[in-house]
Amino acid sequence: MICVIGAGIAGIMAAYFLREAGEEVLLIDRSDVPASGGSGAAGAFISPKIGKGGPLQELTNEAFAFAHFFYRERFAEHFHGDGVLRIPKNPEDEERFKLYEPFNYRPYERWDHAKAEAVGLHNVPGGFYFPEAGDADAPELCRAVVRELRLEQMDVEALEYREGLWHIISAARKIKAEHVVLATGYESELLDLRYMGIKGLWGSRGDYATRREFPISLHKDFSLSSTRRGRIKLGATHVKHPNPCMACDGRPLASLEAKAAQITDTSDFRLIETFCGMRSTSRDHFPLVGPVVDVPAMLAEYPAITRGAKAPLRYLPNLSIFNGLGGRGFVFAPLMAKRLAEHITTGTPLDPRIHPDRLFWKWVRRIERYTQRA
Repeated sequence: MICVIGAGIAGIMAAYFLREAGEEVLLIDRSDVPASGGSGAAGAFISPKIGKGGPLQELTNEAFAFAHFFYRERFAEHFHGDGVLRIPKNPEDEERFKLYEPFNYRPYERWDHAKAEAVGLHNVPGGFYFPEAGDADAPELCRAVVRELRLEQMDVEALEYREGLWHIISAARKIKAEHVVLATGYESELLDLRYMGIKGLWGSRGDYATRREFPISLHKDFSLSSTRRGRIKLGATHVKHPNPCMACDGRPLASLEAKAAQITDTSDFRLIETFCGMRSTSRDHFPLVGPVVDVPAMLAEYPAITRGAKAPLRYLPNLSIFNGLGGRGFVFAPLMAKRLAEHITTGTPLDPRIHPDRLFWKWVRRIERYTQRA
């Protein structure tokens, strides 16, 4: 049996593709409700990444193409492909858009000010419109996927590997598994994962009632969805403060509402519900997918690696991580989960852009000695 710990979008998709590959899978979470944290609070916008090219943009857009196909084919009732308009944040960003255009995901359209005005956007110079993009109903989609899986509530306190099995331990019970996938998000205290640099990225979203019929979604330094059944989503993933509620003075949507009001009529928006949660991101902003280095063993057996010496990597047996998806969790999760499942079940090599090994050597050479787990 494979046990996936964490029922956010990463863990849910890992369990889904492992089960599809024929494995017996148990998904566990400290809550009995899937996506009870950052994934449930996500706006879940499914759109390409813009920029001047490079590995992260290329990987993101590969993941977008797969996610777009996957959601439309298997969970179409929870994916809304109304298109997403990417808008420059400011005049400087507007100039950068000229550099971004050659690297845009296809198909796309270049919108001008007049076309933006035609859909009810004011003070907007235009932007890039991606007709295949859209957004998902985050909690509803997660619940729909989990209906095909086995989910149990368990607050994991420890992981121990003995006699060829992982022992997953809580105050009330123990579970044994042949393989464990850690999809615990920004809270990654069960093992020494310091080299991955996993950090929390706070996000807020509000769902509003409105009579406006907004036909597309948009993204600036916030995101606004199209209107569905008299409801519209406004949100952003942006706060990097250790106590985000203090950073926003307990009003996470106030700044977003003000920004939205600058470009469109929000006068009849009535807040129905507020969602907040923490996403996880890696040290270099690429996903973390694959085996985990046994950090204590490496430092004990090869202390010279902190001074630049080479040594063969030693991994924790039959354990994988699936983490660091950042604010694009619903874009990255399906493709990354498929690749992880292929690696676990058939030994398919992992893409080096997502393999956690990429971060170990840089990290270990920055520490002088190992004292205790941070």
